[in-house]
Amino acid sequence: MTTPHTTEATAARPHSYRGDLTLFLVLAFGVSWAAWATAFTLGGPAHSPAAAGIHLLGAFGPLVAALAVRVRRGRRGEAAPVHAVRTGRRTLLWTPALMVLAAATVLAASLLAQAAGGPVLGLDHAQGAIRDAGGLVAFAGMMLIGGPLGEEPGWRGTLQPRLRAALGRLPAGLLLGVVWSVWHLPLFFVEGTVQHTLGLASASGVLFCAGVLPMALLIGYAYERGGVVAAVAVHLAINTTMLLCDAHAPETLALALGIQTVVAVLLLTLAPAPASPQSDAPAHAEPRTPAHA
Repeated sequence: MTTPHTTEATAARPHSYRGDLTLFLVLAFGVSWAAWATAFTLGGPAHSPAAAGIHLLGAFGPLVAALAVRVRRGRRGEAAPVHAVRTGRRTLLWTPALMVLAAATVLAASLLAQAAGGPVLGLDHAQGAIRDAGGLVAFAGMMLIGGPLGEEPGWRGTLQPRLRAALGRLPAGLLLGVVWSVWHLPLFFVEGTVQHTLGLASASGVLFCAGVLPMALLIGYAYERGGVVAAVAVHLAINTTMLLCDAHAPETLALALGIQTVVAVLLLTLAPAPASPQSDAPAHAEPRTPAHA
């Protein structure tokens, strides 16, 4: 027999995204790591004819996982997570400013590293990267497809709102950063990738892995402001600036990590995103009404 007390407790029980999270992580890691393992087995650079397509497929693991979660949610008739952000005209107004800010963190790190006796900035590397890609348009397309487009609908559009509902804003962002960093690890073993050039056991490799955390917070903030489109744009701005500035030296990566950490903390504390319908308390302390379940 159901008593009023048990009915009330059931209604107050927070919605669990455990199934969504499990499905997403299994597919995101499974698709990406399987593709990169295949590219590694084939041998040769990641941009070689034999491995290029398979290597690129790995970048779309998070998107594949996001689509699977979306289909699952649709079949169950579930509403979107409370913290999911829809892209609109007003939210997109933040995107250009956030892109400039994100790119500036990398440029500032490169300039400070140069002033401290590190690598000297120049146009030769940037011009060579654009030329090797086949021109400016092809370069922009390569930078978009090779990372942000295949990742952000998953990491920010799918994983972040669900982690935030369970953990709260900052813990969710940090945990997502750790997951995202681990996801990149196989790329250190695929010849021709930026990660392989850095080397996993090198100072640059370690700093790259650590630097993913503040980068995740920056892109996560962009998602809060402008949805997936803003997240893609900021991710693109950071990746492009790092490549054009040839930001791979340990001193440059260390400075970028520090600057992005400071900027992310300032944004999260001094310029909070618009409030969500629910609080940022963890799920076990954040009851929802049946309308939100």
